[in-house]
Amino acid sequence: MDRAHDLERPGRRRPSRRVGRATALAAVLPLAACSAGSPSTLDPAGTGAARIADLWWVLFWISAAVFAEVMVLLVWALVFRRGRRTRVRHGQPLRFVVIAGAGVPLVILVVVYALGLRDLAALGAGPGRDAHTIEVTGHKWWWEVRVPGIDGATANELHIPVGERVRVRLRTADVLHSFWVPQLMPKTDLIAGEVRETWLHAERAGSYRGQCAEYCGTQHAHMAFRVIAEPRPQFEAWLARLGSPARQPATEAERRGQQAFVQGTCAGCHAIRGTGADARIGPDLSDVGSRWSIGAGAVPNDAGHLGGWIVNPQTVKPGSYMPPQPVDAQRLPDLIAYLRSLE
Repeated sequence: MDRAHDLERPGRRRPSRRVGRATALAAVLPLAACSAGSPSTLDPAGTGAARIADLWWVLFWISAAVFAEVMVLLVWALVFRRGRRTRVRHGQPLRFVVIAGAGVPLVILVVVYALGLRDLAALGAGPGRDAHTIEVTGHKWWWEVRVPGIDGATANELHIPVGERVRVRLRTADVLHSFWVPQLMPKTDLIAGEVRETWLHAERAGSYRGQCAEYCGTQHAHMAFRVIAEPRPQFEAWLARLGSPARQPATEAERRGQQAFVQGTCAGCHAIRGTGADARIGPDLSDVGSRWSIGAGAVPNDAGHLGGWIVNPQTVKPGSYMPPQPVDAQRLPDLIAYLRSLE
């Protein structure tokens, strides 16, 4: 009781809760910045991103070494030499400044510059004449994917064979965009009137998220895409599907949905191979049922979100160029069934 009473006296300081809260916040904030679904250049899956990651780690360890050295000198100056009178010989400070302040940084800068030039040359080298070519066009706010010699197209998803370099030709249909797959390759800007080139190489199979890395308008954040790295046979099968007519309806509901698509307003902007819809204003929907998302990463690709997207895309992706569609409530389930069957 006396001890508790003493703690309440004005002269006593109670343990501060603010310190505990600040400590907990400092521990949680780094974790809040992490996400298992976020791609990182420091988790490379291809030779291009591996070069960037290696250079990053070199810079990190150099910075860590310099920081550690500065902290050691600071502690030495504040603790070990406090209150001591030390005679400094003539020329000693100047020698220290020249070596530690000029010589060592010069060596570090030269080494880092040489490594940067080496990696820049390697990243800028083309993939070779025999490399497969994929053409990607940036739109507000989605990616059009085509392959030379194949009439078909897809959107927000491109396939590459594992272990092979693929040339990617980049264009923009409107404003400045930037093509970036953090785990495979650094950014490449898309500039109006120019055809830019980069290459992709994946060392292991998988799905790698890409993103427009240059602010391009209201829905810049929802301009994502996927790179699917797969064995050569699966890649060849993807090419075959890209040049073939879309899957035909298998049920009566799907047939009604196809009719609603072709005869309605959808066909004024979109194409489905093998039907009368061949517009090129919006994405080609010949394989829309197998895509990983709706609206270039805006929402998942499921029946509910697809129905909401058709009825009023502005509630899903405000500012997109697709207007609400006047689809009858009785025909909407058939249209959804048809579009989800296109794989």
